Amino acid sequence: MKKYDFDEIIPRKGTNCEKYDHLESHFGNGNAIPLWVADSDFRVPDFIASAIRYRADHEIYAYSFRPEGYYQTIIQWQIARHQWIIEREMILPTQGVVSTLASLIMAFTEAGEGVVIQPPVYTPFFSCVRECGRMVVENPLKFEDGGYTFDFEDLERKIDSKTKLLILCSPHNPVGRVWTKEELEKLGYICLKNNILIISDEIHSDLIFSGYSHLPFPKISDQLARISVVCMAPSKTFNIAGLATSYVIIPDKTLRHKFDRFLHTLHLSNGNLFGNVALEAAYQYGMDWVNQQNEYLEGNRDFMLEFFSSKMPRIRMILAEATYLAWLDLREYGLVETEMNRLLIDKAGVVLNKGSIYGKEGEGYFRLNFACPRQILLQALIQMEQVLGS
Repeated sequence: MKKYDFDEIIPRKGTNCEKYDHLESHFGNGNAIPLWVADSDFRVPDFIASAIRYRADHEIYAYSFRPEGYYQTIIQWQIARHQWIIEREMILPTQGVVSTLASLIMAFTEAGEGVVIQPPVYTPFFSCVRECGRMVVENPLKFEDGGYTFDFEDLERKIDSKTKLLILCSPHNPVGRVWTKEELEKLGYICLKNNILIISDEIHSDLIFSGYSHLPFPKISDQLARISVVCMAPSKTFNIAGLATSYVIIPDKTLRHKFDRFLHTLHLSNGNLFGNVALEAAYQYGMDWVNQQNEYLEGNRDFMLEFFSSKMPRIRMILAEATYLAWLDLREYGLVETEMNRLLIDKAGVVLNKGSIYGKEGEGYFRLNFACPRQILLQALIQMEQVLGS
């Protein structure tokens, strides 16, 4: 088995990279350590780069279709990674999870109808719903016993006849939860009882840490499979978000046909030639690489937990069960969020995401992306300690 090097530092400035090349224009500090945009600083694995180079050498990048291998590698990946058996016709290719969420909202709801989201949650959940002319129904997560869970009572109170859809984040960004079968089952049957479709964003489903296991939502039961759509992509897993390649898995034939027609109406089915090549290579050869990456990420997570505990105990880090995103509570410092944000950027030279962008429940929290070489992470933490102290 080849051993991959996740300690390698790869310069990204000057590559039209949002994470690095927007530091000056967005934050006023072009030299800050960027731990904000949710992509990794790890090199794309060799088998993906080789597959893209091989296809690029043909030098005609015209109209193409997805070969059968594209679908079969998705099927085999789901079996190997999640023990989930799916059929080829369940898969509909799309061009990115966020645009897919907006497409699903438009396809399955009408203007003015309600869509449930569960903040603090990934920012585009809010914007997709609002910009499609639908009503955001907020069902905030509950914080108890040091972690987050669903608030089922609040959900049932807020559902009405106009509530048509719920967007689930599984695993959850930014709080890092891997939902249990019991939690998902209870959520699902509330939606089933109220005729609510569940869109499950499972883009982080391959980034799971030891002791936890991701459960694809339709796998829970045949009943819940009939009211669910799963959004997946290799983009977070393999650091290929720039190739705009994703897919949905829709077990129910009626839902699938309706969404397929919507995609074809807007000509959203063609996809990205190199993205298709990358997906197929990733899912065919990527298991060992992902396992090694997850081990490294878990090491970064544990390194941070120890650093905060021993050197900056006023920062409370919620244990991430998945993803490469840490959810940090900085409220003990007594600063308002905007003040803390400027302190981190201007004095500590570190850019994180303000928690309030994930909903008002995130006020005073910050999201930190730890998918980077440990040396970079250590430097960021040292700079934070020098400014914030213990």
